[in-house]
Amino acid sequence: MNISEQVEEALNTIRPFLEADGGNVSIEEITDDHVVKLRLLGSCGSCPMSIMTMKAGIEQTILKAVPQVKSVEAVNLTDIDDPHAVLPQNLQ
Repeated sequence: MNISEQVEEALNTIRPFLEADGGNVSIEEITDDHVVKLRLLGSCGSCPMSIMTMKAGIEQTILKAVPQVKSVEAVNLTDIDDPHAVLPQNLQ
């Protein structure tokens, strides 16, 4: 199994939690030096808690499951102070 498949498999373990809040995540790129770049989708892309979701959930899951990965980044994180940030319905 290649690194992309391993990352995808790790993401599949947390997707049900993201989907429960109307969100998801997709792999944008995995660089040659094993940096995983992700795009947060749906409500994850506009939620002010996306930084927490990314660091505490997604990043930790990938790093634990795929030790070759050096770091995990989101290409579209929403800043917690963004005036356009919207909480998922079940968190309001």
